[in-house]
Amino acid sequence: MKQRKKFFALVLALCMSMAACGEGDAPQNSNSTIQEVESLSSESAGEPEVQEPEVQIDYEAYFKSMSKSKSYKGLNDTNPIMTQRFGADPYAMEYDGRLYIYMTADAFEYDAKGEIKENTYSQIRSINVVSTDDMVNFTDHGSIQVAGKNGAAKWAGNSWAPAAAWKMIDGKPKFFLYFANSGGGIGVLTADSPVGPFTDPIGKELISRNTPNCADVLWLFDPAVLVDDDGRAYIYFGGGVPQDKISAPGTGRVMELGEDMISVKGEAVTIDIPYLFEDSGIHKFGNKYYYTYCTNWQVDEEGTKKYGFYNAEIAMLESDSPMGPFKYKETILDNPGKWIGLYSNNHHCVFSFQGRWYMTYHSKIVEKNMGIEKGYRSTNINEFTIAEDGTIGKIKQSLSGREQLKLVDAYAENSAVMIAVQGGLDTVAEPDGAAGSMLLSAIDSGDFLKVQGVDFGANGAKILEVTARITEKSDALCAIQIRVDSMFGDVLGVLPVSEDNAETTADGYVKCRVTLDREVTGAHDLFFVFAGSGYELKSWRFE
Repeated sequence: MKQRKKFFALVLALCMSMAACGEGDAPQNSNSTIQEVESLSSESAGEPEVQEPEVQIDYEAYFKSMSKSKSYKGLNDTNPIMTQRFGADPYAMEYDGRLYIYMTADAFEYDAKGEIKENTYSQIRSINVVSTDDMVNFTDHGSIQVAGKNGAAKWAGNSWAPAAAWKMIDGKPKFFLYFANSGGGIGVLTADSPVGPFTDPIGKELISRNTPNCADVLWLFDPAVLVDDDGRAYIYFGGGVPQDKISAPGTGRVMELGEDMISVKGEAVTIDIPYLFEDSGIHKFGNKYYYTYCTNWQVDEEGTKKYGFYNAEIAMLESDSPMGPFKYKETILDNPGKWIGLYSNNHHCVFSFQGRWYMTYHSKIVEKNMGIEKGYRSTNINEFTIAEDGTIGKIKQSLSGREQLKLVDAYAENSAVMIAVQGGLDTVAEPDGAAGSMLLSAIDSGDFLKVQGVDFGANGAKILEVTARITEKSDALCAIQIRVDSMFGDVLGVLPVSEDNAETTADGYVKCRVTLDREVTGAHDLFFVFAGSGYELKSWRFE
């Protein structure tokens, strides 16, 4: 204990000698009040006693002296949807009031010198998944191991461009994850949950070049799935441009899926798709079916004059039937390179959630912000409206892509990996946890987490409880500063993270609690600023 006191004294001496941080962002959601709490009074009667730390520390000076970690998105931006990992070729699925986004798991490739090299996609064998119920705070469910010796589909070498769907099978919801094995075929995995665990039900490709009318599809990949109102399901796929068929490649296909969703019926039907490159998409609006895709990189003057699109843009066709024929309608998304200055393949998904329409697509914005321009992609979402005749128009790409649909309940058990913005943090699978259960990890001094739009109600929060996992014993100061409205907004208190004065759970976690210095009511953005390392967070809740 004497050593700890000496350490804290040295820390404080250092803190007081360092320059203070400047003021930062203007507050959001600050229409409600924050007031000093004199005591818990009778309202907290019967609550477990909250212990004070043994050593009194000048937390204000300590946190003020810390340099804050860099975030690869703005503090008020909703795009991209995550920065702790990359995510490309996004696909959206709604289930039970939540939206799930599945993404190709782009990850850095390194050369023999250990330097980051151009993304070849050849090492991608997993799919990243996040979910949300408010469209701005995304819960990280980690990576689904799909291909290779550690994957569910050991026959596959890669897992690109996922598509997801669910259907009631034998009275229970069943989830299906379709993926491309590079450009050579399409596989399917199944699960009883949107986040897994996923298994391979057929042990081979669902669609291969042996599938009727698929032998001459250059790129047998990029699936999209529609489960129609009558329960029948369809899969769309294909791509590639034969040299002599630039304006009409003839490489797009649609097939009906079997009732079990892991088989196909009959023969693949060729879709007439002008200037097709890749990236099948499908959505239904009213009684019409809309096929969307990425145009190729060889759009000539004749193509632009006839259709109005250019290279690698998202175009849309319309049909009265899910299997066509389809007719060109309009172009709905520019290549994101026009927006951020870095061009790449254009991959998207059109979907509705809670009665609103969105497009998710990828761009190179995170790697640009990192100063690394090697082809690593990140997912964005922008909202749009549809006219009565199904017309969409050009969808605007922006950093502020959509509104928050509902507030976060401050008094629920909230996952620590529910993230709007973060700096310096990562996530890791919870040891012995369920599939998709993650912990907030890689915590170090100056790292931070923002949860947007937290509702503290009218009565006010007085206590914060955090469930944490201690990963490394240390005498260093480990604590969380709690702020609202901005990184430099009002401080509600500081929570020490330690096994001392904490309740240890049966599974080895510690529940750390602190009485807040200020009571907070109403709706606010919530910021956690971290000090120290050697701990991971599972959840948080206010009382």
